[in-house]
Amino acid sequence: MRDRGRTRRLMGLGARTGGALLKTRLGGQADWRSLGEALFEGLSELKGPAMKLAQIMSQWDDLLPADLAEELARLQRQAEPMPWPRIREALVMQYGDVEAYFREIEERPFASASMGQVHKAVTHEGETVVLKVQYPGLADVLESDLKQVRRMMGLGRWFKVPQARLDALFEELAAGLRDELDYRAEAEAMARYRERYQHDTRLVIPEPLFELSGPHVLAMRYVDGTPMRELESADDDTRQKIAVALADWITEELFTYGELHADPHAGNFAADEQGRLVIYDFGAVIPVPAARLKAMMQLLNATLEQEPMAMDEALMKMGGRQGQGAPLSLYRESAECVAPLFAPGEQDFSDVRVHRRLRELTPKVWAAMDRLQPPADTLLLSRALNGHYWNLVRLKARLDMHTRTQPLLEWARKV
Repeated sequence: MRDRGRTRRLMGLGARTGGALLKTRLGGQADWRSLGEALFEGLSELKGPAMKLAQIMSQWDDLLPADLAEELARLQRQAEPMPWPRIREALVMQYGDVEAYFREIEERPFASASMGQVHKAVTHEGETVVLKVQYPGLADVLESDLKQVRRMMGLGRWFKVPQARLDALFEELAAGLRDELDYRAEAEAMARYRERYQHDTRLVIPEPLFELSGPHVLAMRYVDGTPMRELESADDDTRQKIAVALADWITEELFTYGELHADPHAGNFAADEQGRLVIYDFGAVIPVPAARLKAMMQLLNATLEQEPMAMDEALMKMGGRQGQGAPLSLYRESAECVAPLFAPGEQDFSDVRVHRRLRELTPKVWAAMDRLQPPADTLLLSRALNGHYWNLVRLKARLDMHTRTQPLLEWARKV
């Protein structure tokens, strides 16, 4: 990847974003669609941390202006691929004589992302494999890109986002990007999850091929599937099977193994012909200590009981609020919004009334940012769970969350 022009283009995107925020702050109407299109075009070509940040933002469906969220969501589905000659550089760096390992490699990727792109290949034994190829030179430009992203994120102060939250988000992004450069760690995580869930017939996790993997290329056996975003139009039975498998898997990850697959964007998931959930990407797997889980479940319990003071107490214990004056009315409205999803019986995640209330709360959430400060040690966890919530929305899931959460809430109440 080349340094030339990257800083200038990132700064240009930052200035355009800042202009939109300032216009909104002064009571005007920003052209969020135009801004989103500009971000898509610029970031999908630049790759790296700025594009990753936009992908993270696109998962916050309940906070972003609808037009902006829709444009940024395109970064989850498609991105401008890097030309084949540049990708071949990475393959040569990994294998030396590429033809000695593969009979053929498809030059056109079938997936492009922020840190790499995915190509099908066929070995000399006739097996179809997938090669996740890291963009050449990405590690060299990562730190300089991150400095520009940090400047861009400073624009969040226009919405009264506390500096501590901006710093925490940046550190999460930076640490996650550095970790994603380690393809050996991802291969090991994939192998660990395959062994852990080998008896769960509802899940499919591709097998990493360590003999073909290294610092710049992650090789795995090819597993076909229909991407999750395309399942919105699938038959109801398929969608519900995938939704239940996803919800059960997340719960078991957290409460049995103390880990979480923390990159919930829809491009990492699919359904195979048997209606099983396919999980492709393991570049972001985080540990989740039991104490952190208990604190979050205690906050959920106070929310479901619709007790604003208890919600504030739980947030204070987590380090999630600062300043004077608890936003009790916001707590109350938030609880009223969330509670229906946890009412006894099967609840419909596609109920537009819930989404409408979430969006109506957004301005009030931003207005209270001078007092609310989501703690850094739950930021990535919260983002992942929020992303999976929207995956369930897209699947039009119908789940009995009351039955699911009761034993977990009881566990959190124990000293």
